[in-house]
Amino acid sequence: MLRSPTISLQPTLPQIADNNRLRLFSGSANIPLSQEVARYLGMDLGPMVRKRFADGELYIQIQESIRGCDVYLIQPTCHPVNDHLMELLIMVDACRRASARQITAVIPYYGYARADRKTAGRESITAKLVANLITEAGASRILAMDLHSAQIQGYFDIPFDHVYGSPALINYLANKQLSDLVVVSPDVGGVARARAFAKKLNDAPLAIIDKRRQAHNVAEVMNLIGDVEGKTAVLVDDMIDTGGTISEGARLLRKEGARQVYACATHAVFSPPAIERLSSGIFEEVIVTNTIPVPETDRFKQLTVLSVANVLGETIWRVHEDSSVSSMFR
Repeated sequence: MLRSPTISLQPTLPQIADNNRLRLFSGSANIPLSQEVARYLGMDLGPMVRKRFADGELYIQIQESIRGCDVYLIQPTCHPVNDHLMELLIMVDACRRASARQITAVIPYYGYARADRKTAGRESITAKLVANLITEAGASRILAMDLHSAQIQGYFDIPFDHVYGSPALINYLANKQLSDLVVVSPDVGGVARARAFAKKLNDAPLAIIDKRRQAHNVAEVMNLIGDVEGKTAVLVDDMIDTGGTISEGARLLRKEGARQVYACATHAVFSPPAIERLSSGIFEEVIVTNTIPVPETDRFKQLTVLSVANVLGETIWRVHEDSSVSSMFR
């Protein structure tokens, strides 16, 4: 079920419609979200030819003049990550060669973000590598939502607008009027995110799960810091990939006496076996946003998908009009 948050963000649509310097294009990763953003702004997505050669190479051509225009390219780098990243790079390059005045890469989900530092010898920092690729392709600005770690903004030497999907999640939870709420971080690294989330929910108490990761996509929950007995626990994370971390966290919360357990995340990566884990009955509800498209085959009865199109659309409008972006989240 796709729902829009209740935050009231409305641009001055006649200004957008009359401003022929603003152009909006979509990659193939999440066309429905791009169409929602375009509707919010009162405009159409720009025409573009997208083809694939027999050997898998991508071909992209912009089908209208964008000379001197401010171009916004919407493309999350979700599965298949390499194809969608390469498509974004080609789109940026095509716009640069078409003499666009400014090219903003709108990346609702920034892939390769988990390798943001070296934790062992001979590792690649892929978050920085991708930043270099996008910049060298010709992007003038980046607009991304809920990075895996905020430090990734510093990997870019061009302006970077970091926005959040939390308003959609918080408004949805607030409207449910859950009682005895406690916000839970599934690991120590997500404490700042969970604390900010809890503050917006009437300063709800905070709990932290201490876990130790034995390998990539494998998490072992160790213990809980905080009190959840008899309460409604809301697990908050930036993404759900295989669902191992958040599912093990939910089992620990149930064991510690939580009355209900909800899961909230901006990015529904949902790599196997995430669907089986999330739909196993340990969650009352799994709440995500549509930064990554969730196919019908991956939908289950506990899943709720909220739209962040108005947040992205409002941010695009404010960037284009040289207005404040950070004031949206105060």
